[in-house]
Amino acid sequence: DCDVLEAFGQGESLLRDPGCAEELEDRLRFYAEECDFLQGFQVLCDLHSGFSGVGAKATELLHDEYSGKGILSWGLAPGRSDAARLESPPLPQDCQKNLYRVMNTALGIVRLSAHSSLLCPLSLSGSLGVR
Repeated sequence: DCDVLEAFGQGESLLRDPGCAEELEDRLRFYAEECDFLQGFQVLCDLHSGFSGVGAKATELLHDEYSGKGILSWGLAPGRSDAARLESPPLPQDCQKNLYRVMNTALGIVRLSAHSSLLCPLSLSGSLGVR
């Protein structure tokens, strides 16, 4: 519960690190070379946390490296919280976390859609899990 990747920028900066980006590229290249006929990629990405930044940067990398291939991105958001928690007044830290979730979701959708052939946000909640 240390909230290491709480914000979009934290996740995005993770793949700005040359060592981490190089390792991701090496692993992607390995799996791409193993394919007989690579048609595209599917990216599953959490929109609520800093992993939306990681997913956006990884999708950008895929788009640059494999420009002729399709990229289907699934933006995942949690379902509704339990009803008791929704009825109680929000605590200040809950408001801050909700603000981070809104910003992560918005930035994730914008950046993922810019580098994907198709972005499909998925949630069991009608509001993408944001209250």
